[in-house]
Amino acid sequence: MALIKNIETLQDLFVHTLQDIYYAEQQITKALPKMISKATDPQLQQGFEKHLRETEGQIQRLDQVFGTLGLSPKGVECPAIDGIIKEADETAGDIADKSVLDAALAASAQAVEHYEITRYGTLIAWARELGRNDVVPMLQQNLDEEYATDKTLTALAESRVNAAAQ
Repeated sequence: MALIKNIETLQDLFVHTLQDIYYAEQQITKALPKMISKATDPQLQQGFEKHLRETEGQIQRLDQVFGTLGLSPKGVECPAIDGIIKEADETAGDIADKSVLDAALAASAQAVEHYEITRYGTLIAWARELGRNDVVPMLQQNLDEEYATDKTLTALAESRVNAAAQ
């Protein structure tokens, strides 16, 4: 099965990538409740809960982007995010020590953030190239939230979670 089909123009690629991140955000909303339930560090749990709410808002902004483009919101399967989530689940399942589990969960969440950061950065660049500056603010807000979450996860890992796992 071809992952990408009928992509002939930058516009096609832009829409495909938009559908990719839409799918990814939806998968993340399914994965975060599991991560919340597995995390034992209260600040890590709170961070995941906050990011779940943000992700729901990001999906709403993506809905607006699709609407602005005259398209119905639709996702396309994203093997990359599926793989990151699968790896996180498998790793978490292999860890008995709860402190080490928290460190693994934080690292897995950062892998997700980094994927999202690359997608949103690319979408913003392509939107500008395509003259679709009308969707840039919505994509930029999502990107800004992803950067902020990554920064929070780094601070939490460095100040608490990694030390507790030591």
